[in-house]
Amino acid sequence: MKLQDELPVDHHLATVYRAGAALCGCILLTFGGLGFANALSSFDTSGDRIAGMTSNTALSVISVVVGLALLAGAVVGGNFASSLNMLVGGLFLLSGFYHLFVLDKPANFLDFGMTNVVFSFVMGLLVMTFGMYGRVSSKLSHDNPYWRERHAQEAARETGVRHTGRSR
Repeated sequence: MKLQDELPVDHHLATVYRAGAALCGCILLTFGGLGFANALSSFDTSGDRIAGMTSNTALSVISVVVGLALLAGAVVGGNFASSLNMLVGGLFLLSGFYHLFVLDKPANFLDFGMTNVVFSFVMGLLVMTFGMYGRVSSKLSHDNPYWRERHAQEAARETGVRHTGRSR
């Protein structure tokens, strides 16, 4: 069984996945668009600031591509949006760690400053939270579709008890 197969496509949690992907995608598109509006050079590390963060054209392109991917995930919705949110959130966290180690070094080709690193961590945790919402927990309620899929026999037993009105 794959992680994305555990949940019916038409569940109420899909709204959370879609809204999270759309919100974060719009934030990234805005940041990328502002970077393009300032006509920054591709790999310039001079420290031009956009919304309090350093940027260059390469970072703007990446922001727009990831923002569009998140918006596409919001359109598709369901398990795809949840899985995409978790993947993108993880990549943001990895990017934050990488750029934390390369601050003020030539390997910092995206011109990350400390505010960019903090933004990367916050955005990564936010996107991952939207993707994992109602999906990852040790105490999911028994009416949660993820819990019901993972514990099919117990869920069937509980459904039988509810339908017959008696306990076993």
